[in-house]
Amino acid sequence: MDFHSNEATNGVRMSWNIWPSSRLEATRNQVPLGCLFTPLKQTEGLQLVEYSPVLCACGAALNPWCSVDYYLKTWGCPFCSARNAFPQHYAEHITATTLPTELFPSCTTMEYILPRSAGSGSNPLVFLFVLDLAMVEEELEAAKESLQQSLALLPQNAVVGLITFGSNAYVHEVSSQAMPRSYAFRGDKEFSAKQLAYQLGISAKKGPTLASMADAQRFLMPVSECDLALNALLGDLKSEVQAIPKRRSWRKCNTPVASMEQAELHRPQRCTSTALSVATALLEATCSQSCARVCLLVGGPCTTGPGRVVGEDLADHMRSHRDLERDTPQARHVKPALSHYAKLASRAVDSGFAVDIFACCLDQVGLHEMRPLAEKSGGYMVMSDSFSMNVFKDSFLKMFECDQYGYLKQGFNAKLEMFASRDIQCCGAIGSLASLRKRSPLVSDTELAEGGTCLWAMGSLDRNSSVAFYFDVAIAQASSVLAGKQSCLQFQTNYLHASGQRRVRVTTVACRHADVHSNNISLGFDQEVAAVLVAKYAAIKCDNEDAGDVVRWLDRMLIRMVSKFADYRRDDPTSFNLGHEMACFPQIMYHLRRSNFLRTFGTSPDETAYYRTLLVREGTLNALCMIQPALLQYSFDGQAQPVLLDSRSLKPDVMLLMDDFFHVVVWRGEKIQAWFDAGYQDQEEYANFKALLQTPAIDARQILSDRFPVPKFVQTNAGGSQARFLTSKVNPASECQEGMAMTLMTDDVSLKVFMEHLIKLVVQCN
Repeated sequence: MDFHSNEATNGVRMSWNIWPSSRLEATRNQVPLGCLFTPLKQTEGLQLVEYSPVLCACGAALNPWCSVDYYLKTWGCPFCSARNAFPQHYAEHITATTLPTELFPSCTTMEYILPRSAGSGSNPLVFLFVLDLAMVEEELEAAKESLQQSLALLPQNAVVGLITFGSNAYVHEVSSQAMPRSYAFRGDKEFSAKQLAYQLGISAKKGPTLASMADAQRFLMPVSECDLALNALLGDLKSEVQAIPKRRSWRKCNTPVASMEQAELHRPQRCTSTALSVATALLEATCSQSCARVCLLVGGPCTTGPGRVVGEDLADHMRSHRDLERDTPQARHVKPALSHYAKLASRAVDSGFAVDIFACCLDQVGLHEMRPLAEKSGGYMVMSDSFSMNVFKDSFLKMFECDQYGYLKQGFNAKLEMFASRDIQCCGAIGSLASLRKRSPLVSDTELAEGGTCLWAMGSLDRNSSVAFYFDVAIAQASSVLAGKQSCLQFQTNYLHASGQRRVRVTTVACRHADVHSNNISLGFDQEVAAVLVAKYAAIKCDNEDAGDVVRWLDRMLIRMVSKFADYRRDDPTSFNLGHEMACFPQIMYHLRRSNFLRTFGTSPDETAYYRTLLVREGTLNALCMIQPALLQYSFDGQAQPVLLDSRSLKPDVMLLMDDFFHVVVWRGEKIQAWFDAGYQDQEEYANFKALLQTPAIDARQILSDRFPVPKFVQTNAGGSQARFLTSKVNPASECQEGMAMTLMTDDVSLKVFMEHLIKLVVQCN
């Protein structure tokens, strides 16, 4: 089966392209019945029309799988079986040879530009920047420089505002360059939209928007009108680190310290949670349900306010995974902070805007606690060591890239609704979205992640934002009711385009059910999507369950799935054979077990939150790259060629390029590094060696330019301190020949041992 054509046309890719005919059969398959959907994917032959879709009473849109009565001028909905009359302008011309665009078999994805209703206002792009001042001067200068560069990239009609914070939060007026003013808010409080509107002097109004944009011109203005004032304001901002008072007496410190100087060291006061509360309230009061996003630039942990994650004393250590598991005193701030940021996330979802988090610090900043805020609202999350590194600088500026028409490559304030045939039920969705708790017969009693609904909110989405859907079959026992029949799914993505237009993208796909007791269901198995669906579900389970239990659940699922579909004789491992449709699935599961999504050893809670957030957000290819990184080999033999992610690939006379989505690593073998140290690349007779060194660097730059967030670039060699980025990912094969490849010392079993044990357990199953 061609699994990629449906994705290229509709942005949909399913784990099982032949669906089971009963819930029992779907359960026995072990791997979830689901799909990955990319709402704004650049699809082939997308039809863009300037009128509203034709809807059934159930809400589903006209599509190629509808039955048409050309005599009565009616159409039958494949989801609720209702008959609907065509609109007059459709009915006048429709015949068997003259069909509207929606009924063409090739037009399974349509995008409608909705006409503006009378009295509806414009939807300007709104970017509210929230900048941390409790950083050292060098970091603050780098952050300000990126902010100033972003102003030049934004469309001139985009509306911007600025909030800064340290010990207190400040809302700055951007309307005056001569005498700018700012309004201070205490750093230990939380603010509602009405409180903020009153204190800022914004008049309250009825309706979904408390105040119009005109009332907030002092704080939110188009870039073309305030760029000079905002640049001047940014230039005058100073770091608050120097003004932080020190502890006067070391005796007040509960933890023993080596010296008085050590006791005097404090973390700066940083009210991140209050600043986000003020930003949320400002957008609620001025531009609710518009194209808006909050961009947080933070350089350290929150130490004051309702969302604090650590105390000011350096003796108060940041929580670790062990602290979270055992609920130690270091983790005492976690639950209150999670509750606070969850409330802010709900407010952002209700108002339809996204919250982006750009965290740059060598230590943790509290991404573990702030994760729901970015994830539920559909915002971006980027983590780096410094604001001066390309991981932040390039990622931040890439967010403002425009298409060939001058519009940002983003959608805003989206609502994603799903319709399905009566024999299919939705258990839930995983992605950067939030449930709106809309019930329908489509909703399954089994809830998973953002479940219990057929309607979700996405504050922001781009062309890579993907959602994983998980389904149940409504028929409990095997019967001939569904055998060989076809079921349909429809996704309606209602969003604000960067131009301010309201658009609806309708995607309808169909899939047939397998015959009762048929074995051909494995022919429709897409092992890549199946692995990604399992990985996203496992990452979500790890948030509430012990990682070890999740790994054991993963192993049981794999054993049962392989034992069902493999051919073998009982107690004879040599007879084992797994079809090519599923041959790579166990290997991907092996790398998933070793990944940072399930394994927390050696990582902080912030790193784990960052990795899992990007996993649930990305599509098939990017998620697979995270689970099982791509490895390319460069040698004198010819062009780059893909090689196994195996320690046997770490040869002394080659160069390797590894891409795990978060890092791009260029690795040199021992001989290559020795020749480089000898300076052969600078000699004319070794031009081929110079070209070999440059080739992987060129390919790495291409990856860095195309990826968001921008990966960290690492250049290392065999035995180098940063070679761990590569050696921790490869399969530690035990049969490396001395002098031919590296032998890795690790406690992990190799892929060969893993497969031997899997086969042994499978052939022993009853």
